[in-house]
Parts: sequence; structure tokens; C-alpha cells
Amino acid sequence: MSGQHEEEYSDSLIDFLEVVWGEGYLSPGGGEEVSRILEGLSLAGRRVLDIGCGSGGIAMELVTRYAAGAVVGIDVEAGVLKRAETRIAAAGLADRITLRKVAPGPLPFKETAFDIVFSKDSMIHIPDKEALFADVFRVLKPGGWFVASDWLISHDGEPSDDMKAYVALEGLSFGMASPQRYAKALESAGFVEVALSNRNAWYRSVAERELSAIAGELYGPACEAAGRETVDHNIRTWEAMLKVLRSGEHCPHHLRARKPA
Repeated sequence: MSGQHEEEYSDSLIDFLEVVWGEGYLSPGGGEEVSRILEGLSLAGRRVLDIGCGSGGIAMELVTRYAAGAVVGIDVEAGVLKRAETRIAAAGLADRITLRKVAPGPLPFKETAFDIVFSKDSMIHIPDKEALFADVFRVLKPGGWFVASDWLISHDGEPSDDMKAYVALEGLSFGMASPQRYAKALESAGFVEVALSNRNAWYRSVAERELSAIAGELYGPACEAAGRETVDHNIRTWEAMLKVLRSGEHCPHHLRARKPA
């Protein structure tokens, strides 16, 4: 898990993803999906860790919409953090949101430092789920919640040829694992009330609309923002992704678990 991280999110990729998913978002669903992840959970006055905070849109939502007392956003990518820092400063939220560039590996925080640990679609980049969830457990206060979404694979065997082709087109470090492995890793870390919810049907439908938009009304704006080469490559990526969404092998999930009081 340790070592130097090579930047994977280029400026053009960030620009493209924000055209598709909204300013400050590097994963799908926007504020509505964040709301579903957090359903029934109060962040008011709480200290929240945002793992893989990306370009900052969600961290801002956590304090403005959900009244989190303080958010610490961490990422391994300097480029996305620079975007987040600019966005957060412009919104006047720098006193409530702290950003930190971290190296891959253990979380650089003391035990019981956070009331809530949140993550949206970024743990796919961390292969060692067991070490990750043990560390999340460590930094949570007793009674604290881990809430997240992530991109999973339906099994822990050899990926299909379609999945291999999709991952190759993404060109990102994907350490995908099954729902069974996620649940076992959370339980082994000590979490209780572990719950996983399959979001494949939702994202399959959303991704079909995204592809139609990227190839249609968003094509011009996306090319202007990110360049035609980036857009054309991502059209091929979306087409490959839809194959494994339709087969069910690619299965985004919501995750929730509590550290015993």
C-alpha cells in the first residue's frame, strides 16, 4: 500500500469528468447520490474525514448542506487537490474544510479522530481493503459511522475479457473486489451493522444516459473543455463500461458500518 503515487488524473480528464458529472465531482450522481449515501445520518457539528476528496465538490456539500462541523479531505493526487483548494477558497469555506495530500498507505491521523468517515467512489484505487477498513476503524470514534459508495466487481475470480478491456481503457489503478470481500473486511476490522446495497441497476441506467449525452449534446462543450482526443477516448471507455454494467460484473455499491460504542 505504501510508496510514491504517480498522478493519474490529468487536467484534461478532470475537465472532462466535471463536464459530465458537475463541477467539483469526479464520480457520478452528484448531490442526489451523496444524499442517498448519507440517508438518515446526521453530520451536524461532526468531524468528518472525506477519503479521496477529489476536486472538492462533496467536501463543500458536507459542510454547506449537511452542516458538518469540520471536514478533512484527503487525496493522493496533487492536481485534484489544487482544484479543490481553489474552489473551497472561492466559496469562503477554508476555515471549515482542511485538505491534505497523503501518500498511499496508513491514514495519517490519530486514533478516534473522526465522528464519521465518508468516501465516494475512490476506494477502488486502494487494493488492500482489509488494511483500509482496519485503518478506518482505528480513526473513528466509538459509535462513529463509516459511509461510502464504491465501484465493486461481482466476484473475486479472474475478471472477464470485457472487464479487462474496460479497466485497460480507464487507464487508472483499479483494485476492484467483491461485495463479499468488502463485507468480510469490514466485519474483520470490528465493524457492526455492516450493510451493502447494490447500485448496478441505478448506474447502468445513468451511464446509458451519460454516454448518449457525451456523444450528443455534451460533445462540443466537453471537447472545448478537455480536447477531442480525451472525449473520444472516454466515449470508448463508457461503451466498454456499459458492457460490464449490463452483465452485472461491474456493480457499484453503497456501504455503511458502525464502530461499536
